Amino acid sequence: MSSPYVVKQECIAIAGVADLHIRSLLDRQQFDDPLGEALARGISSAAWPLFGLLWPSGLHLAAAMARRPLLADESILEIGCGLALASLVSHRRGALVTASDCHPMAAGFLLENLRLNALAPMRYCHGDWGPATTGRGQSAPRVQGRFDLIIGSDVLYERDEAGSLAAFIALHARSASEVIIVDPNRGNRPAFSRHMATLGYRLQETVIKQPGYSGRLLQYRRDSLATRGPA
Repeated sequence: MSSPYVVKQECIAIAGVADLHIRSLLDRQQFDDPLGEALARGISSAAWPLFGLLWPSGLHLAAAMARRPLLADESILEIGCGLALASLVSHRRGALVTASDCHPMAAGFLLENLRLNALAPMRYCHGDWGPATTGRGQSAPRVQGRFDLIIGSDVLYERDEAGSLAAFIALHARSASEVIIVDPNRGNRPAFSRHMATLGYRLQETVIKQPGYSGRLLQYRRDSLATRGPA
């Protein structure tokens, strides 16, 4: 039986690492939610295909992870991973990575992209910091435990005055930890940074300016929970 959505396969070049073969959705017009699993998780038909596309911020996060020195025994969690390009780069380099997303199709696409690149299995978990949903059709385990490094790209796309994302990070970050976010200059960045400051994280921003893309690499670092409060 043919798939109701259309995919494509590309060879993605990232400086410093071997090219990756990535299966993604053809475009933003794709949709397939016959059992209502995505809708039950609060994912509308318009938002459904977004997980399966390669986004510029995701490419910049993958490039940052390709440049970043590997640390012994460091555990990494990617949040809102989508096609998990940064996780795949880190996994290929030998890092201990867990990819996570709330989309019901993300795990399947990750499995196929691991196969396309002849990579060993990588851990995937359901990760959702938004309002509680039914979780219908959820087969992956929820994110558990704490990590040394949490990464994400373009995850500040909604207003979050309550600090749900920062709270999710606080739940899964070690006392001494780092958070790396690539953001395409969305207006929700300042509020998120304020929430992170209350958790004791210091922020270092790097401007990314390239033809067709403008954004920031946000690096939040915390030495321990004893350093709570703005730097």
